[in-house]
Amino acid sequence: MISIPPETSLGYQVRITHRAFDRLLSARLATCGLKSGYWYYLRVLWLQEGLTQKELGDAINVKENTTVAMILGMEKDGLVTRERDEMDRRKMCIYLTPKARKLEKELLPIALDINQTATKGISKRDLDKCLAVLRKVNENLQNVDF
Repeated sequence: MISIPPETSLGYQVRITHRAFDRLLSARLATCGLKSGYWYYLRVLWLQEGLTQKELGDAINVKENTTVAMILGMEKDGLVTRERDEMDRRKMCIYLTPKARKLEKELLPIALDINQTATKGISKRDLDKCLAVLRKVNENLQNVDF
């Protein structure tokens, strides 16, 4: 039987690290009255509005039905609006409301603080290497056909 101890399993370490980030982010977002899932969508939309539901889901790496459910919740909470694409009326494009745009100034410092906490005591060189390795791992996994 093959055994991979958790301390040497990349997948395990990435997962528990993501969960630690997510728990802290969720706690901080809750103080702002936001659901943690909204963060990932807002983060993409702050960089580029007007994405279709599919494009937004792809950017976050979630299925379109999950994205649709999240967008409906965000729309109900006054964070986004959906508008028909002018070129292809079948597509719905997502735009931020003024309320969501205002949140960027409040939430980005929270994310920065969490990242600073996570990287305390890690040299810039090591952090740059870690990020490069994680990007390559992600690229490798994205290129797997199943």
